[in-house]
Amino acid sequence: MRLIVVSGTGTGVGKTVTTAAVAALARSRGERVAVVKPVQTGEPPGTPGDLGAVAKLTGVTDRHELARYPDPLSPEAAARTAGRPPLDLRWAASYIAALTEDRQQVIVEGAGGLLVRYDAAGSTIADLAAMLAAPVLVVAEAGLGTLNHTALTLEALAARKLACAGVVIGSWPAQPDLAERSNRHDLETVAGEGLAGMLAAGAGQADRATFLGLARRGLSPALGGTFGPPGRH
Repeated sequence: MRLIVVSGTGTGVGKTVTTAAVAALARSRGERVAVVKPVQTGEPPGTPGDLGAVAKLTGVTDRHELARYPDPLSPEAAARTAGRPPLDLRWAASYIAALTEDRQQVIVEGAGGLLVRYDAAGSTIADLAAMLAAPVLVVAEAGLGTLNHTALTLEALAARKLACAGVVIGSWPAQPDLAERSNRHDLETVAGEGLAGMLAAGAGQADRATFLGLARRGLSPALGGTFGPPGRH
């Protein structure tokens, strides 16, 4: 069994596409895969949400959304404005741990960044990863403004003695500009061991077969892909 938590340097960096890519590769190996979204915010009831996007890209049916709040806020603030209790992360950890008993791959996608508040006590997705003893895959974006966020995220993981499964650029353009190319080089340095992958921009709009190919080319062997040398990107 493999268990991984997908977090990011912030919102909109490509966590859902990265989650789907890891799931697609595991499913292509014949593994039983479960994907968990502990909290979905910014989506009213009845809409597909992030797990709906994962299903469209991968065909994974074993999906678990544990709480949903309609306002596009942090989980704690969204629960508060909805007048509902926040998700109990200890209960969530027990729920996810039970899933690992008969799945070969369980992927947990956080909301927002690593230290976004999930409840009034300040619990975060980092706390959930610690409860699960799970490595965290950090998703960043290309271009200016993400290096500091990435470095701080990695420092937060190290301070909590949480394993980092790698850094992935969630959306890499076909024709990167100077800032994006420079940012990629610097992100490899910040990551320490290089990038764990780069997913092509627009991958989330691909059909299922094309998406699987993009996942295979975009993620490193450690994540089940065939991430190649810089010249291939």
